[in-house]
Amino acid sequence: MPSTIAGATAFKEILAVLEALGDEKRRQYNAKVGPDGIVGAPPDKQFGCKTGDIRKFAKKLKTDHELGQKLWKTGNMDAQLLAILIMKPKELSAKQLDTMVREARFAWVVEWLQSYIIKDQPDDEKEKLREKWMKKNERDSWAARAGWHLTASKINNGEDGVDVEALLDRIEKEMPRAKPETKWTMNNTLGAIGIKHAKHRKRAIAIGEKIGLYEDWPVSKGCTIPYVPVWIDAMVKGR
Repeated sequence: MPSTIAGATAFKEILAVLEALGDEKRRQYNAKVGPDGIVGAPPDKQFGCKTGDIRKFAKKLKTDHELGQKLWKTGNMDAQLLAILIMKPKELSAKQLDTMVREARFAWVVEWLQSYIIKDQPDDEKEKLREKWMKKNERDSWAARAGWHLTASKINNGEDGVDVEALLDRIEKEMPRAKPETKWTMNNTLGAIGIKHAKHRKRAIAIGEKIGLYEDWPVSKGCTIPYVPVWIDAMVKGR
C-alpha cells in the first residue's frame, strides 16, 4: 500500500490498490454462504481485502465524498466498504440512501452502511426511512432488512413510537418465509423486544421456539447463540 494517497489520485489507481490488497483465501471466505443463509460476494464482485486494510486505506484517502460515490457505483464489495468510510453521511439525501440500501447486496456492506452512514442521519429522516422500509408490501429484502434493523435499534434505545404487539404479529407471520437477509434483522427485533419489554418477553420467547430460527447456529465457547429463547434468557440474566 502506498504511504500517502492524495485525493486527486486516479479512480483506476484506487481500484488497483484494492485489487493488490486482495487475497484468494479471503475471496473464498467472503463467497461462502453464512450460517444465517446469506450468500457472500461472488468472485467478480470483490477483491478479497481484509477490512483492516480497507480502514487503513480510508485513513490515507481521508474524506472524499465524490470519490466515495464513484466507488459505490462499481458494485464491488471492497470498493463499497471503502466508499462508506470516505463519504460524508449528511450530504446524502433520503432518496440516495434508499437507492444505496436497495443496491447493496452483501451483508458486510449493509452493516457498514447502517453503522457509518444511516446511523448519522437526523432522527426524523431515519424514522421516515424506517417507516418506508417497514411497509408490509416492501418487496426488496435488503430494504426490509434495513427497516427491521432500524426498528431493533429503536427498541434497544428505548425510543417511543413502536407498536410492539403489531411487530410480534408480523414477525410470527412473516419471519418463517422471509429471505435470509431479512430474517437476520427480524430476529434481532424479536430478541430486542424480549430483552427490553418484560411484558412481551414470554410471547417473544414462544415465537422464537415456534420458528426455531438459528437454533443450530455454530457458536464459539463463551458466546451467545442468536436463537432467541437462549439469547433473551442470557441477556436478561446478564443484566
